[in-house]
Amino acid sequence: MNKDMEWLHRGYGKNHVKLLHLRREGPVHTIKEYEVNTALTLDSDKDYIVGDNSDIIATDSQKNTVYILAKNHGVKSPEDFALLLCSHFLTKYSHVTSVKVDVEEYPWRRLVTEGKAHNHAFLFSPEVLHTCSVTQARGGHPQVSTGLEGMRVLKTTQSSFTNFVSDEFRSLPDMEDRLFSTVVSASWQYADVTDIDFGRIWIRMQKIIYDKFAGPPDYGIYSPSVQNTVFLIQDAALSEIPQITQVKVTMPNKHYFGVDLSKFPEVGTTKNDEVFLPVDKPAGSITSTLGRKMPSKL
Repeated sequence: MNKDMEWLHRGYGKNHVKLLHLRREGPVHTIKEYEVNTALTLDSDKDYIVGDNSDIIATDSQKNTVYILAKNHGVKSPEDFALLLCSHFLTKYSHVTSVKVDVEEYPWRRLVTEGKAHNHAFLFSPEVLHTCSVTQARGGHPQVSTGLEGMRVLKTTQSSFTNFVSDEFRSLPDMEDRLFSTVVSASWQYADVTDIDFGRIWIRMQKIIYDKFAGPPDYGIYSPSVQNTVFLIQDAALSEIPQITQVKVTMPNKHYFGVDLSKFPEVGTTKNDEVFLPVDKPAGSITSTLGRKMPSKL
């Protein structure tokens, strides 16, 4: 390689490894379905530079490793399984310098029939996707980030948007009461991975989002802007979950505009609060990342 060049990144792996793990405990069965991506970086670049494959752990071997570890160790959570894979690759192969594993969990829940949870039947329930990403370099600690995707929510009141910049480009009027709908994406990072109950924190994060978006069931929670709702979620997460160091939340607008029925004087009405037009594009998108302050280094 030319002496004036350097690697900014290199690595290879297997993407979209599909896995369904079934655990049988007598008549009661439990399933976990994952999609796994693995990526390895080696201490040598001879595979790139001269085509020497002698150090390559084939991507097919990486795929097989996913299945074998799932069989031998079972699966508890996406985070725990990704940590297991990282540890395996670094322990087994001394020439692997770093590992990255991404896992997405497919949303299955137990079917309820006759008012009772079924022993062995499940319903695909895509309310929200659970994702995670784990990276670990040799000699370093694993870095774990959990993600939440596709949580589409809507409330019909207790939301407004007023007093924003008014200039020659503005066409949107003040909205004192509006429908508020979004598709929540969130991710959070952990300070450490020792004795972490990832499943419990996953459930806690969902509850925080529900609470700060919807509020109590009888009277809700007022939202003066999407930005404020994003902050309330992040502030609560960092206050209530000491194991996490930062939270990113993204909320794109999913607009529902009232249909103007005043154009139909014989059959319409001058006031319409019941019929709305869903509009997907264009859409605003509000995002921020809130983290704990790091101690100053003086």
